[in-house]
Amino acid sequence: VQLQASGGGLVQAGGSLRLSCAASGRMFSNYGMGWFRQVPGKEREFVAAIVWSGAITYYVDSVKGRFTISRDNAKNTVYLQMTSLKPEDTAVYYCAVTRGYTGNFALRAYDYWGQGTQVTVSS
Repeated sequence: VQLQASGGGLVQAGGSLRLSCAASGRMFSNYGMGWFRQVPGKEREFVAAIVWSGAITYYVDSVKGRFTISRDNAKNTVYLQMTSLKPEDTAVYYCAVTRGYTGNFALRAYDYWGQGTQVTVSS
């Protein structure tokens, strides 16, 4: 599985962005997907995840009500719609695939990673 993240950029606080993650491989629809983010000097942290069917989603508390994860299995793509962005959302965002339990948010639970896309929120 190869993942290509896109959609990052510079936005003012209160603005919105939609990240996309396109996956190669025919098994995409069988796997859970997640978004993580990382700022320099800090550990990569979980942001959101979605099960293979799209029926169940998970979010870190700090983004609940502002971010929405979704997927289109026909397009092998997962999305992260981000609204009401804050400066503290500034990070490199990574998408990842897990072949295990989607409710496990640990980094080691994810098997494949994209290259990351930069999101910068100005105040």
